[in-house]
Amino acid sequence: MDGDPAVEHQLDSFSLTFPLPYRVAFIVILAVWGWGLNLHFLHLRHIDVPALIRYPGRSNGSQLSHHHSTYRLASFLSLTSAASIVIFWLCTRRDPQRVIDYDWLPMTNLLALAALFAIPLRRLSLSHTGRSRLLWTLRRVSVGGLAEAKDGKFGDILLADVLTSYAKILADLFVCLCMFLFDGREGSATARPDRACGGAVLVPFIMALPSAIRLRQCLIEFLRVRRAPYMEATGWGGQHLANAAKYSTAFPVLVLGAMLRSRKEGSPGLYRAWVAACLINSLYSFYWDVTKDWDLTLFSVDRDSPDHPFGLRRTLLVHKPGVYYVVIVLDLVLRCTWMIKLSPQMDRISDFESSIFLIQFLEVFRRWVWIFFRVETEWIRNASTGLGLDNMVLLGDFQGNKYEDED
Repeated sequence: MDGDPAVEHQLDSFSLTFPLPYRVAFIVILAVWGWGLNLHFLHLRHIDVPALIRYPGRSNGSQLSHHHSTYRLASFLSLTSAASIVIFWLCTRRDPQRVIDYDWLPMTNLLALAALFAIPLRRLSLSHTGRSRLLWTLRRVSVGGLAEAKDGKFGDILLADVLTSYAKILADLFVCLCMFLFDGREGSATARPDRACGGAVLVPFIMALPSAIRLRQCLIEFLRVRRAPYMEATGWGGQHLANAAKYSTAFPVLVLGAMLRSRKEGSPGLYRAWVAACLINSLYSFYWDVTKDWDLTLFSVDRDSPDHPFGLRRTLLVHKPGVYYVVIVLDLVLRCTWMIKLSPQMDRISDFESSIFLIQFLEVFRRWVWIFFRVETEWIRNASTGLGLDNMVLLGDFQGNKYEDED
């Protein structure tokens, strides 16, 4: 049975079977599978994602499509991790001391995954050019950089937004490395996760980095608009400042949360401030998802327009209107998973390792769903403004009531 980390220091049942390094690897591999599904489904909807993000195209028809190439990489990563965890189970047999002693096995698996991403093995996944482009984009994004529109700005934004949903995964990756390398003689990456490893500040700082990256990107966009000669036509850039403000709302949540954890006796005032910060962050982010990222009219005066279904928009490429309504509700619910801490009973459960993993999985799932509609929105914007994407098709067949003809 999963134990309460506040009173139990030994390994819980979940960690005996699924230690933290394997959980990190699982979520990373899941991201690759998810991206392949994004590419595949949007391709079926005649949305050219590689063209949108300025990703290298295929030079001839004999090459694998982008989604099949991604599936191949995901399959190889899955087989590698599956082999590793089966060997780990055979060696440890859920014995706590063996689980701790064999921590090098899951850490070796993480190293292998990193190598597979970094080394351009052409037969396994992406082309050499594509892999190099991905790594270069990741390096640029990791410091808050932002390409120009013609060089793949949307890809930079998409990747940075995805990283915000992987903030806790990045923090757990650091925790694994910290426990493996620096947590004393008895330290082990497969012991009960010590999320204070490296100090009380370092893990929250790592979790804040993805939001800081997007904040910097928004400020870069704002300065570009201010310098643009056509500023009168594009506005003064206030939307980019509003977007930057949205990402800045993540910092009070992390700071107040760290302060609460450091006070064992509790603080009602600090707790109320944390709840208020979480509420602002969740509702602001939800509003931005619906109104700005997906261009839906739910929160505008045009929600009742006869030109489109209530609260949506005229052009719907992904699916029927009902799916959009479900996704809106799902986005709100998953944006507010922190509310389980408002219940004393659920708050205790939320600190179990299995619960932490489930919440991380749900956030990754929310972002995966978000990508479909964010990419669709960008495709429609580019078509309506006539920016002339490479390989872009006209949307004439998709206008009006196309959703009525879709399954």
